[in-house]
Order: sequence, then structure tokens, then C-alpha cells
Amino acid sequence: MHESDNTTTKGALSGVRVLDLSRILAGPWAAQNLADLGAEVIKVERPGRGDDTRRWGPPYLRDGNGNDTSEAAYFLSANRNKRSVTIDITTEAGQRLVRELAARSDVLIENYKVGGLKRYGLDQESLRALNPRLIYCSVTGFGQDGPYAHRAGYDFLIQGMGGLMSITGHPDDAPGGGPMKAGVAITDIVTGLYASIAILAALNHRQASGEGQYIDMALLDVQIACLANQNMNYLTTGKAPGRMGNAHPNIVPYQDFPAADGDLILTIGNDDQFARFCTVADHPEWADDPRFATNAERVRHREVLVPMIRQTTVMRTRETWISQLEAAGVPCGPINRIDEVFANPQVQARGMQVSLPHPVAGSTPLVASPIRLSETPVRYRHPPPGLGQHTREVLAETLGLGDDALDRLQGDGVI
Repeated sequence: MHESDNTTTKGALSGVRVLDLSRILAGPWAAQNLADLGAEVIKVERPGRGDDTRRWGPPYLRDGNGNDTSEAAYFLSANRNKRSVTIDITTEAGQRLVRELAARSDVLIENYKVGGLKRYGLDQESLRALNPRLIYCSVTGFGQDGPYAHRAGYDFLIQGMGGLMSITGHPDDAPGGGPMKAGVAITDIVTGLYASIAILAALNHRQASGEGQYIDMALLDVQIACLANQNMNYLTTGKAPGRMGNAHPNIVPYQDFPAADGDLILTIGNDDQFARFCTVADHPEWADDPRFATNAERVRHREVLVPMIRQTTVMRTRETWISQLEAAGVPCGPINRIDEVFANPQVQARGMQVSLPHPVAGSTPLVASPIRLSETPVRYRHPPPGLGQHTREVLAETLGLGDDALDRLQGDGVI
């Protein structure tokens, strides 16, 4: 491991150096998780262009005068706590720089197409021969083998192929029915989380054995794994589940319901909670009705029960329901817009919005990491970097290159 963090409070991964050759979301999300935990993350980008998401706007970060900068909000979401180095890996000199950085790193993350880095001598076999302790993580759409291995994979595509869209959205015969993707690139996000977990496991293995290893992460694998109970609903019955809107396949009532002035969510997870709901709703007889007394019967009779509940919930305001149900210990809540999320007192109390100084805009708002560690808390050391902002700094610190060598590399367009 390599120490570069000279602040007094160390992160859980202080001393770990990560070389981030990934772009878009899944790989950068994994690298950001490691960076939040204290790792030194060096983001290697293409000179003049960088990560594609730098241009995925509007919206863009605004400066103090309210004017758009060149920093896309999308890029800001997945690249804090990193330093940006621009290297042209199509040149021999650029390849040599990346190999030298990899030789001094603990982890490398990349999301090029299968075999894409081999022609540059930057594939896992080449770099792990150079540095046997290296943990090399590849993130692709379909993995390193199988008939689809060489296909490009994108989140939206994988949500469809991996089954998520077949269970998301309203049924075909309902208003607005049809398959629907999630509102964020959830497959990319969760692949980044699984990649982070795999890297942490590999670091622990290396601590015991001294050996690095190769990690093969595929978006399709992750999407399928994340279908969780819906997978098992199919595997145990042989019947593929369909779209149910906001209803739950295994629990009733567990969906949205109309109030007099909006909508609320009921998430009733057991029979005691249902009985308490019935009391608050002024229908205690429902809890004794054999069709509704147990969750299994409520699932079987959802077509009867749910309309009855909807006719009841519409008679009171959302806030009235929420206050009465919370007082009775019945899980419920509103459906918030994102502006309402950040105005919520619980969200504010948890500090889920942070701000960091930014070299272009003056400051940038960011979303805090949800990881809370008592002894090695997440720290926000660097804002998402400008393209190539740290090239000379990192190459001087890590490889010992002087100004003359850096000037030559810059003059040749390598950095």
C-alpha cells in the first residue's frame, strides 16, 4: 500500500492507491466509494476530452454569478475525492506512464470493451505480471466470456435484458401500462457497489496472501442478481412475475394510495401492523376478516382489499394519515420530489448535502456518502477534478518526474 494522505484523520483505506481508468458511471462510482473511504484515486483521462460525462449536460455547475460552467452535473455525481491526470494511452510514452503508475498502485479499475486494453499492453495479464500485488477490476456489460462478451453494454439496455423492466411499470392493460426503466442508472450504480465490495475482499485476501487478483464484473450479472425475491418467485414456481405498478408481489398492502390532497405510501410488513392500520382507518373489522387477517390471505385477496383501502385513504389528507399512522406504529410516508427530499428535516439532520470549494465555480454542492464509520469517517478531500488538473502534480509525486520531463511529455501531446 502507498501512503499519500498527510492529513491527521486517516480514512479506512488510507494508503491504498487506485488507478481509475474507467468512464461514465459504474467504474467511477466504485472508485468514488474507495476514495470516500480514504484511498488515493488517480483518474486517468483522455487529453482534451476526458470522461464522456464531462459533456453530459445541461445541467452544468453554476458559478457565483449563476452562469453555467463547463462542469456537467452528471460528472460531479461520481468523481469527488479524485485527482485527474490526462494521458494519451494510444502513444507508447503514455502507455509507459500508465504501466509505471500501475506498478505503484494497489487497485486498477477499467471499463473498456473486452480486450480493448490488450493492444496497449495495459490488460490485466500484462500489468499483473509487472505488479503481482495489483488488484485489477474490469467492468463490462456482459463479462469477459460468453457469446455476448464483446458487445457494448449500457445501463438502459441491461435493465431491459436483465429483466428489471419486465417487473417495473404498470401492467399492459392499465393506464400508462408498459415496461419502464428506473429513474436513475441503477444497474450501473449497483455494479459500482458490487465492484467496491469485490475490491475490498481482494484487498483483504492480499493482506493475508500477498497476492493480487483479477475481478470480472458484468452489468448483466449484477442486474440479474439484484432481482432478489422476484428471481425466487420465478425459480420456485416456474412463472415469470409481471409488472404490478407500485404494488408488491408478496406483501399487501404495500403500495401507494390516494389521500385527499396527494398520495402516500403504506408499507405494512406484518399482521400486527395491518391490525393497527385498520383501527386508525376506522375499519377494525378488516383485521378479523378471514380474507385479510394474514398476509398470505391479503395477497390472495388483494383485488378486493386494495380498492377498499383506496376508498378510505382518499377521505383524509396526506399529512393527517401520516401523523395518525406514525403515532400508531404503522410504516408510511409521502412521495417526495427531489427538492422536497433535500428539504426534509431527517435528510438535513443526516447531512446528506455537502459543499466543497471548486476551482471554477467557487463551490459545488454534492451528495454525501451514506457510509457512516465511527472511527474512520468519510471525508470530502477533493471536489470533482477539472480535466487534467493534477497531471503534473501526480506524475511528479508518484513517478518522480521533473519539470523538464513533464514539459517534454506535454509538448509531445502525451499528457
